[in-house]
Order: sequence, then C-alpha cells, then structure tokens
Amino acid sequence: MNVNEPLPGVGIALPFTKAADPEKRHEVVNGPARVPFAHLLPDTLRGHLVGVVGEFVGTTLFLWMALGGTQVANNIPSSAGLTVAQTGSNPQQLQYIALCFGFSLAVNAWVFFRISGGLFNPAVTVGMCLIGALPWVRGALLFFAQILGGMAAAGLVSCMLPGPLTVATSLGGGTSVAQGVFIEMILTAQLVFTIFMLAAEKHKGTFIAPVGIGLSLFIAELVGVYFTGGSLNPARSFGPAVAIRSFEGYHWIYWVGPLLGSLLSAGFYKFIKALEYETANPDQDAADQHPTAEHLRPTSSSHSYGDFADRGVVPLPPPPQAPAKTVNRNSTLSGEKTHRSSSSLDRTGSHGISTGTAPQRSAIGRGGSYMA
Repeated sequence: MNVNEPLPGVGIALPFTKAADPEKRHEVVNGPARVPFAHLLPDTLRGHLVGVVGEFVGTTLFLWMALGGTQVANNIPSSAGLTVAQTGSNPQQLQYIALCFGFSLAVNAWVFFRISGGLFNPAVTVGMCLIGALPWVRGALLFFAQILGGMAAAGLVSCMLPGPLTVATSLGGGTSVAQGVFIEMILTAQLVFTIFMLAAEKHKGTFIAPVGIGLSLFIAELVGVYFTGGSLNPARSFGPAVAIRSFEGYHWIYWVGPLLGSLLSAGFYKFIKALEYETANPDQDAADQHPTAEHLRPTSSSHSYGDFADRGVVPLPPPPQAPAKTVNRNSTLSGEKTHRSSSSLDRTGSHGISTGTAPQRSAIGRGGSYMA
C-alpha cells in the first residue's frame, strides 16, 4: 500500500499525505532525504561530522560485540567449575574471545570503511596520521570519538548482559609490567602494519582489507589475551575501566604499549617506502590488466617476437585474412553480373541479354583474382 496514492476504487486519501494534496502528488524527489540546513555547513566541517559520528558508532558496535563475547567466555564455567577470569588458561575460551574480536573488527571495519575509515582504535588513528594517510585534525577528532565509543560499548555490555562486568584487561600468567608493555607494543605494531599495507596502500586487494585486518587481530588476541588481556587498543581498556570504576595501577601500559607499537609500525613503513619496496616485487597488480592491441602490436618493423618475449608479453596474432575471390575473365570492375562463358551458352542454348554496351574486361587479366 502506498500512502501517497488514493485507495483504488475508493478515492480515500490519508490526511497530510501527497495523495491528499493533488499539487504534491506528482512531486519528484531528486535524492535521498537530507538533514535540514546540512548544505549550509562547509564541506570540511560536514566531513569531520560524518567521520566522527561514523567512528563513534562503529567503535561502539565493534567493542560491544567483542566485549559481549568476552563477557560470555569469562562467565562460562570450565569442567573444574572455574571461569577463564579465574584461571586465564582455558584454550577454548581464549579462542572464543579471539574470534569475537577478530570477526567483530572484520565485519564492522568492512561496513564503516567508506564512512569514517573503520579505524576504531586510537593507536591506529595515530599511526595513520604519522604516515600522512590521515590529517591530524581529523585524527584528533576520531581519537576522542573512539574513546567515547569504547565507554559506550562497555556501558551497554554492563547494562544489557547479566552478571558483573568481567571484560577489563589485566596482567596474567605472571606477566610483569615491563613485559606487558612490550607484548602490547609488538602485537599492536603487527596489527597497525597490517592496516598500513592492506588499507593505506591502495592495490587490487584493498577491498578485502577488513578480512586480513580481522585475521591479524584474531592472531594477536590468541597470543595476548592470556598475558595482558589482549588490549591493543586504548579504547578497549579505558571503556571497561570506566564502567566498573576501577583502574589498575598499571593501566598506563594499555596506552603506552599500543602507541609505541603504532610508532614502531609507522617508522618501519616509512623505511620500506624510502627504499621503494615496490621495485623489489614489481607488477603485483598487473594480473587483472588486459593489454590492448595498441600495447602489444609492434610500432615498427624492427620489433620482433623475441622483443616481446624478452618483455614477457606475447604479441597478438595478425588479423584473419579474407578468403580470395576468383573473378571470371568476363566480369567487370563495376560489379556487373558475371556472364556465362560462350561454351556453356552453346551447350545450354541460352543467350545472355545485351545491355547495348560492350563489357570491359577485368584489368587483372586472364585467370586473375583479387582480394574481396
């Protein structure tokens, strides 16, 4: 049912609709509905607004799914009646947490990639600014949006899921503070460098970058959850700490470690860019390019098949030649109908019709032929 059209056969139109106003019934909407007065905002300001909103919502969804899965895993008792929050060493539950983080990041980064970049991590944001892929003003705005998103996600998990919130990051397995810093730094560096090479570097596989980024976080979580809680993200640690109103004395490692890892990745990325790493393994994106005849056909007679073979290019075959057409010696160049030979006329007794003009012989000669 279309409320903007009268009911068929009844003529009843709902009030305050286009059907009730004949002048508005045939209005054409030239595009999707837009926020009032949005056109009055400068493009830069509107872009910042869209990025901040997208990053806040994306970070909230990413961490809500990830922290929700962590809450489930931490409250499922093992065969001994203990939870992973108490033992920290149940492989099945650790894998469950890692899968929740990896898949949640992959899905939400794929969704919000075209809106805000799908960063969801202050450490990643700083790294993108360091390599010049993101302006510092936009990066600062996204940084605070991600922190707020982490707080919102932790608050939603605390309110919506039963039981005490058990998703805060903490050191485990006898890990010292110094070890925790380096674990967070190395794992974050691996994640950030993956984002640099799959998302910041544009290539034919960029559209599936969220899959590789999600797998990178999944692998990092498999290592880090047992020792440090697998933060790799200041917003991931800060949000639950605010929700439970409790900060560990070593909470700073979840800021320093990821930020140092981001700095390490940015330095290595700039190093390989300065060395022009593309030249070490060139033409990686040339597989989907279809050469045209202009690129493959030699421009002069000096080129040979060997020239193309040396360059790894196979030349196009020559165009097919049209079949030769044999012309009877009595045919004319003007395309007149060919007359039968005099011998065949004698045998059949039929005579050709004369047009009054003597037919001209082909300039090709007796028995000649030409290409059609």
